[in-house]
Parts: sequence; structure tokens; C-alpha cells
Amino acid sequence: MINTILFDLDGTIIDTNELIISSFIQVLEHHRPTPLTREQIIPKMGMTLEQQLQHFSGSGDVTSLLGAYRDYSSEHHEAMVQPFPQVLDVIKGLHDRGITMGVVTTKNRPGSLKVLDMFGLSQYMKVVVTVTDVEHPKPHPEPVLKAVEALGADPEHTLMVGDSPVDILAAQAAGVQSAGVIWSLKGEDVLKEYNPNYILHEMNDLYSLVD
Repeated sequence: MINTILFDLDGTIIDTNELIISSFIQVLEHHRPTPLTREQIIPKMGMTLEQQLQHFSGSGDVTSLLGAYRDYSSEHHEAMVQPFPQVLDVIKGLHDRGITMGVVTTKNRPGSLKVLDMFGLSQYMKVVVTVTDVEHPKPHPEPVLKAVEALGADPEHTLMVGDSPVDILAAQAAGVQSAGVIWSLKGEDVLKEYNPNYILHEMNDLYSLVD
């Protein structure tokens, strides 16, 4: 039985998809020979921001692009970000059932705390492990293992929920269970290729895993 749930943030419980795509397209407009498309961006979502900017720009030093991306994202954040359906009710419901929860994300710490506070989710998350807090981000197991250790959780009874292959791979490497969400822009078929323990069709599906 699952008694601990770790959530990815962007694309899993918080819908930042259009903000992320818009930010990449805007920031890289003058740094590529051809315009960046949604179809090019979506497969790389889940990697760290630095890794994505390096990939899309072809440059190793993306310091200026990181700053430009964060400026644009911050400016449009409030208007373009919202929780996915059922998220707020389900997370409160899981808390009321005594489920321990945390966040494991490739987002930086300031951005992660900002969006959790924005929707009143910080009160439910006993640990928040961001890309700022680890040497090796997902798909390496370090972020998941760090969360498990901080919570004193049993890996066998811990579930990592995410929208990206890196979430599933990190969970498997850390010895915890994994769940992919079908509202991922990558699509259910892509997630199934990585053999998660569960596929969530809606957030309410989590209740059947903990009851």
C-alpha cells in the first residue's frame, strides 16, 4: 500500500505547459537558424532548463538565455499557470487520509516555491527537492532518494508521479513505484514505453492506490 507520494511539478500537478513553450520560442527566436516549434520542445520537457537551452541553442554557455527565459516566464507566469483539474482537491484529500507528500522537480527552488505558494500547496508538501538541491537531476535517482530520505519513507510504499520519462526512470532507479499521467504532452503511449507501475487517467485515480 502506498503511503508516500512524490509529485513532479511542471506538467504533472501544475499546468505550465504553454508558458514553457512560449518562453522557449520567444527567448530563442534570434538564436536559431529556424524557428523553434512545439513539436521540438515537447520531447525535451522534463530535462533541466539549462539542458534544454543548450540543446535548442547549440551553445554550451546559456547564461544570458537563462536570464532571458526567467524574465519572460516571470512576467507571464501569473496569467498562464494553473493547477491541472482535480489537483487541489485530491492533494487536500490525500493529506486528510494521512498520505505524506512531497515534490521532486527539475525546476529551480525559487520557482518551485513560488508556484506551490501561489496555489496553497506548500502546506501539504513535507519536502521539496529541486534541481537547485542536487548534483544529479532526474533521471538520476538522487532527487528521489533525497526526498525519500528526508521523509523517512519506505521506498516500497512510495510513489513518484510524473509526466515525463525522466520521472519514471528516476523512480525506477531509486527503487520506488512510478505513475505516469495521461495529461502529459508527451502522450500516454510514450510514457508506457518506460513501464511505469501505474498510468493515471485523472488525479482522482490516486485514491484507489492509497485506500
